[in-house]
Amino acid sequence: MKPAPFDYVRAASVAEAVSALAGDPGAKVLAGGQSLVPLLSMRLAAPSLLVDINEVPGLADVTVEETGVRVGALARHAAVLDSDDVRRVQPLVSLALAHVAHATIRNRGTTVGSLVHADAAAEMPVVLRLLGGSVEVEGSAGRRTIAADDLYLGPLESSLAHDEVAVSALFPALAPGAGVAFDEIARRHGDYAMAGAAALVDGDAVRVGYLSVSDVPTVVDLTGVPDDELGEAALARLEPMDDIHATATYRAQLVRVLTARVVAAARSHAAAHDQQEAR
Repeated sequence: MKPAPFDYVRAASVAEAVSALAGDPGAKVLAGGQSLVPLLSMRLAAPSLLVDINEVPGLADVTVEETGVRVGALARHAAVLDSDDVRRVQPLVSLALAHVAHATIRNRGTTVGSLVHADAAAEMPVVLRLLGGSVEVEGSAGRRTIAADDLYLGPLESSLAHDEVAVSALFPALAPGAGVAFDEIARRHGDYAMAGAAALVDGDAVRVGYLSVSDVPTVVDLTGVPDDELGEAALARLEPMDDIHATATYRAQLVRVLTARVVAAARSHAAAHDQQEAR
């Protein structure tokens, strides 16, 4: 199929993009386009205007400091994944990005675009939630920061206002002695996962985030739960869904398997991380 007709604006600044969005309630932002363009082609989305931000300067930066990783709105998945500094400061970002689709998609798709697309089957939204990250947006009312816990409202629904552009995302650094892990199960490499999990272990604290399980990326606190009860404790706070890819019953079993797997891996990573810090 071909997309429905739409107008097109190539913005030269964030302010110009915001103005174009504010002037048309049916407008959408185009960055990497790896989520939006297929929706257009299948006519699952029919915006009246596309606001292309690819020529806006300064949005492709990946800034790594000891406090965290800030990813600009036009930074491609591949650029973030290739950064040794990102891997050192917050390895969960790199672990998850390695599972995002295929190399061709990663070369064009943007990490921030994936975050605000709010697909519960995508890897990066659950990483942002698990790490307590945030997204910086600019709109007609100025700039504001949206915490990850406030970003996801429902399936493919974020709390960005219509006239706001996401300009960057912040992934906090891994604390000394903490550990992370990521794993997912898909029918084929590069397919959307039938279920996935990311773990963050920091001392006695254990938190696990899930993708492709519920209709929004969901984080569960499993602190104090015995190892042989982790999966059941997670399921008590999740609502696995049925779809064409997997039944709720099968997803529940994947949650059991993945939860035990990523928590064990995160603990091993924490031990190695602690030893490295001690050197």
